[in-house]
Amino acid sequence: MTTSLEVVTVEPTADQLRYSFGGAEPLVTVAPGTVVELTTEDCFGGRVRGVDDLPSRVCQFPYLNPVTGPIAVEGAEPGDTLAVHLVAIAPVRDWAVSTTFPHFGALTATHSTAMLHEALEELVWLYEVDRERSTCRFRPRRGGPEVELPLDPMHGTIGVAPAGGEVFASITPGAHGGNMDTPEVRAGVTAYFGVNVPGGLLSLGDGHCRQGEGEVCGTAVEAAMRTVVVLDLVKEDAPAWPRLETDEFLVSTGSVRPLEDAFRISQHDLVTWAAQLTGWDLLDAYQLVSQAGLAPAGNVVDTNYTMVAKLAKRYLGGAVAVDGVHDRLRATAAAYLARR
Repeated sequence: MTTSLEVVTVEPTADQLRYSFGGAEPLVTVAPGTVVELTTEDCFGGRVRGVDDLPSRVCQFPYLNPVTGPIAVEGAEPGDTLAVHLVAIAPVRDWAVSTTFPHFGALTATHSTAMLHEALEELVWLYEVDRERSTCRFRPRRGGPEVELPLDPMHGTIGVAPAGGEVFASITPGAHGGNMDTPEVRAGVTAYFGVNVPGGLLSLGDGHCRQGEGEVCGTAVEAAMRTVVVLDLVKEDAPAWPRLETDEFLVSTGSVRPLEDAFRISQHDLVTWAAQLTGWDLLDAYQLVSQAGLAPAGNVVDTNYTMVAKLAKRYLGGAVAVDGVHDRLRATAAAYLARR
């Protein structure tokens, strides 16, 4: 990581937003250790602004879930690990939205889950966002108490260009990352992605003021964001699936269908990661993760489902993951924030 604090700003225009991972030239190329200040639009491209703005009327498929990027990192080559530390994520508007869709979500008929009953009604909920108090307000559409919820900003979509020249819609999660929709991707977290193409080509978007695990209705509290990340590069040792590290946890992900296979991928990755870091036999790691691991859902609504596996770092005997890059990027983030 570079010793100087280089800061780059990326604020894409509407025609620079992308709707896929892969198949696009980078908006900017930065050196490892660079702080990137960027803006992202919400999953509806800012077109859903009130309860009468039904997405089916104001949005056009496939122009949903725009991402900012790609951002290339100098020296990144296939087989390397791209480290992305999320320094800050903050909504830029005093409102956010959520919806139900007729054929999208965990509790309705979809194109792959055929039912004879009528699809769910399409509705929009408008949330009032109080950035000073760090809250958003849920207002029921059909009566009942309002609820004030704390903000917990995160990015539902983050990842790199896929391998083999493939191009995936930004709504699809996979081994490249993408639309994983896990609330774990919040400020203070470092995400690790295996580099598949020169530069890595990071993109992110789909900001959420908050989201419950599973994103059950198909949307979170969707918002445009102003986000700051620090990018770094670890040569070789690329993870097969996106990984996350917090001050307290190691986190593995898996994104496929059916849901149980997403669960198995995330657990397999966490078990093998723990064994690698500690020197445990594989079955010893399997035993420990079985007794101390957590398994929150990312999403159960997207084209692939995402499961998460977590293990507290205090159980790993002081083992350091990814050459200590998380702590180094935390220090860079602190230096950046101290300058503001």
